[in-house]
Amino acid sequence: MSETSRFVVSSEWLHNELGSPDLKILDASFYLPAQNRDADAEYAAGHIPGAIRFDHDRVADHSTGLPHMVPAPDVFAETVGRMGIRENDRIVIYDGPGIFSSPRGWWLFRIMGAGQVFVLDGGIDGWKAEGRPLETTVPSPEPVTFTPNFRVDKVIDFQTMLSIVSDGTRQIADARPAGRFAGTDPEPRAGMRSGHMPGAASLPSGTFSVNGKLRTLPELQKAIEDAGIDFGRPVVTSCGSGITAAIITLALESLGHEDNALYDGSWTEWGSRQDTPVVTGPPSPKAA
Repeated sequence: MSETSRFVVSSEWLHNELGSPDLKILDASFYLPAQNRDADAEYAAGHIPGAIRFDHDRVADHSTGLPHMVPAPDVFAETVGRMGIRENDRIVIYDGPGIFSSPRGWWLFRIMGAGQVFVLDGGIDGWKAEGRPLETTVPSPEPVTFTPNFRVDKVIDFQTMLSIVSDGTRQIADARPAGRFAGTDPEPRAGMRSGHMPGAASLPSGTFSVNGKLRTLPELQKAIEDAGIDFGRPVVTSCGSGITAAIITLALESLGHEDNALYDGSWTEWGSRQDTPVVTGPPSPKAA
């Protein structure tokens, strides 16, 4: 059995597959202000040949005040159809540093019904470091039809999250850094309380990769178990705004754990309200 995730592809593999008609490559880079990077500018300056820019904030539900929320299936289908992407294409998604925002794109396409979706190990930073080809030409794909098959069970809304926190029926895995989880570091968005949901386990997203590449399956399993997560029970992943929670989802799915969902509003929604229970301090013993 391979020790690597079946959902991750290497730069060598992708390089060899460039130009295949059923291969669609998406630049799903997204950065926090502290990272001091401009995803659109970097794409314009040079991207993997054939790659289309996928902006999480544009392919989103704009009817809420929350960032990059999951769009309605028909809106998603129309948008990616204009990008020339069908649900049965092979789709490779990358970001800048690797295993940061690309898993969110991987998760989104999968819950919308795409069956062959992969993340590029090492991101474009790794691609560039290896001297692989870049282009500045922006593709102009022919529009196609993407037929969605939305997995509504994979997305958790606020009311459902309230119930989960209240009754403990599902485990909660929080991908934010340990300081924000504990409430000792401030949230990057103004007006939000620090801390975590009662009963949540701390699983910082950086735990799952090294040098932009996803860790081996045994390492992923150990990290999740060390955080107190029981593989025999359902898991809800969460983070700051729903982006890095998908890194935990990628790790879980890579290990065969399919009974998981992602809290789309994540801490941006939970921590900005005044009627939600918030705990500070390190993880409780059961989630340590």
